[in-house]
Amino acid sequence: MASLGIANLDKDLERELIAGLDKVEALLSSHIQGDYPLLIETSRHLVEAGGKRFRPLITLLASHFGKGQSDQVIAAAVVCELTHVATLYHDDVMDEAKLRRGVSSANSRWSNTVAILTGDYLFSKASDLLADLGPEAVRLQAKTFERLVIGQIQETQGAKSGDDALKHYLKVVSDKTGSLIATSARFGAMLSGADREIVETLTKFGEKIGIAFQLADDVIDISSDASQSGKVPGTDLKEGIPTLVTLQIISSNLEEDKELKQLLQSPL
Repeated sequence: MASLGIANLDKDLERELIAGLDKVEALLSSHIQGDYPLLIETSRHLVEAGGKRFRPLITLLASHFGKGQSDQVIAAAVVCELTHVATLYHDDVMDEAKLRRGVSSANSRWSNTVAILTGDYLFSKASDLLADLGPEAVRLQAKTFERLVIGQIQETQGAKSGDDALKHYLKVVSDKTGSLIATSARFGAMLSGADREIVETLTKFGEKIGIAFQLADDVIDISSDASQSGKVPGTDLKEGIPTLVTLQIISSNLEEDKELKQLLQSPL
């Protein structure tokens, strides 16, 4: 990796981050090895398809508020990426998605069963790394996993009658996306020995960044083609999943939104 493509980033910091991401990539690749060829193949399918490695980057960045990158920080970054990729396998089954990261989704290429079990396998590999990071890290991952599941369940159920749909949506986004990015930041700060106040501040920062990340992704879902997003456009629309974009239109009283509002409230 020659550059992170981040404007105005300190060159020395960029070099350190690139070196850290290279270590993350190496550990990520080696750690998903196992004794069963099909699981290795299915695990590598999305891991090697690319992705932004945003969560590991957040972990590495946060570590610079403490003593910097270490073997524990690198391991934590891989834990976060493995957890994220595992959720993608499960998400694609629930969404009946055909594309992920520009390649056929695992459920499309193999089957729903294989995709689910591959996600489970990656969770187990994340747990294996996590075990060496101490009880606090294990507990943090457990709480994060709980929020990931709650967020997905809440999205599946939808807002209850009489509930504020936008408030419900933001809670879903906070749990489903914000929680893991918050944990990515917390791991980096915590495992590098940053002060407790800094750890808490970076955790809050990660949550907010995670929410913003999901809001942007919701826009990309309806405004980009598959070559840009790596996913089939309009997946959320097809599934009837509320996003900030659709909620804003449905609540609009503007005349120019009337036709689009009617379309969104009818079967797609």
